[in-house]
Parts: sequence; C-alpha cells; structure tokens
Amino acid sequence: MTRGNRPAPDDAAWGYYAALHPNALERILDESPVAYLPWGALDWHGPHLPFGVAGFTAEAICERVARRAGGVILPTTWWPITAVPHHFSISLPSHVVLALWDALFAELMRLGVQLAVVATGHYAHAHDLLLMDAAETAMERYGIMVLAIPPMALVDDQMLDHAAHWEVAQMLAIRPRLVDVAALGEGPLPPAITGVLGNDPRAATPSQGESALVLATESLVGAVRALLENHSHASIRELYARRRRVYQRYVETYFRGSWEEAAQAWWADRTRPSAE
Repeated sequence: MTRGNRPAPDDAAWGYYAALHPNALERILDESPVAYLPWGALDWHGPHLPFGVAGFTAEAICERVARRAGGVILPTTWWPITAVPHHFSISLPSHVVLALWDALFAELMRLGVQLAVVATGHYAHAHDLLLMDAAETAMERYGIMVLAIPPMALVDDQMLDHAAHWEVAQMLAIRPRLVDVAALGEGPLPPAITGVLGNDPRAATPSQGESALVLATESLVGAVRALLENHSHASIRELYARRRRVYQRYVETYFRGSWEEAAQAWWADRTRPSAE
C-alpha cells in the first residue's frame, strides 16, 4: 500500500507512538501518514474537575479519530499558553510553546507525516490564536499540513465552555470518577469561585457527553480523510481565518502587546461581581 492510500475505516492502522515497535510505526505511517497531538493544560477548573480536563478530552477524541481514520497518537501534552489565573494553574511563556510547536512540526515532517492534527482541549484565546499561527508557519516552512483546532469547535462554538456543562458532560463520559459536581454545592456559580464559564454543569449527563464526543469525532474524521485525499492547505487556512474572526473582539479589547496580560485582564472582567 502506498503512502496516503487509506485502508477501509474498519482496518485503519493506528497506534500510540510511545507503545509502537519500529516496524509497526512504519506500517502505520505508510498506510495513514497522520500524527495526532492531543494538547491539554494544567488549568484550574473549579472544585469539581481535575486540572487535566483539557488533555483527557483531547486524548479521548484523538483515539476515537485514529481508530477510524488511522495514524499515530503522540503523548498527550499538558503545557498551555495562558491558563486560567490560579495558584495551581501552570502556564508556559508564549515563545516557549511556539518554539515547541515549531520543533514538533519539523520532526513530524522529517518522519514523513503528511498531516499533523493538534486537537487542543484548552480553549484559551491566546493559545488557540498562536497555535494557528504556528500551524500556518509550519505549512509554509515544512510543507506539512497542520490542522490545529479544538475538536468541539467543529461542532458548535457554544460547546467551548470552561468547567461548565459540556466539559463536565464529556468528563462524565470518559473519566466519571474524576468528576465531583457535588463540590459545587447549590445556588449561583460565580466564576471566581467555581471556574464555571458557561451553562450550569450540575445538569450535565454522561449521555450528553458521549453525544458531544461522537459529533466531534465524526467531524474530525471527515476533516482528516478529506485533507489526506485533497492535500488542501487552502481549506485549513480558510478555517483559521474564520476562527480568527471569532477572536477579533477579544484581541481588540484586551491585547496590548502581551497575551499573558490580555488573559489576566479578560479573567478580571469575567470574575468581577457585576459579571457574575
């Protein structure tokens, strides 16, 4: 089978990079030259969720997609740009993560990967914007296609919440033991105390989470197959242009030369008593 000729969905060759032997890795990349990079964060999600929510959901979706479309899954990464300001959140400087992305894309190109899929579960504005910048730079510099997107954005931007209904629902579907909605108590859910930005997570169910994961998986499988068939950098750039328009108001309102300072200012606005 020549590289890029995909097998039937039920026979898709896939695996976790770290667990593969060389001959298995070579076979997978020959059949499905796709690498998935689940990208999360160690980000405060209130008292009811673990810090690694973004990585857990990204990895779950990557595995579902790889089983259908083929390819290799790289180790899940939890190093974000601009996590929610909290004593236990961990953020890395933008230039550090940008350098990491660039080095990873260069290595994937060297391995013969045609399509890198960065499935980010971390929805921070700067993280998403700079990831798209890094993806477009890599496409120009290395010729590799880079699809970098929060998978839920392919379904509905309203599902990109934080510690709220959809994140809790997904976690109930994949890691229920890590969810403790009782910790939220009763009554209002001020973001400064609960981390909740979105609809009430206390109404979330595992079946809702599973439905969301299925929709995201279907959308991403379709995108991967189309990109492998058409090798269309233009369609990825069009997607990024649409995504950047979503963030335009945020950039105009908060960015003054530092993405880290923009995130602090945005969070201060979201957690003011009048905003709660």
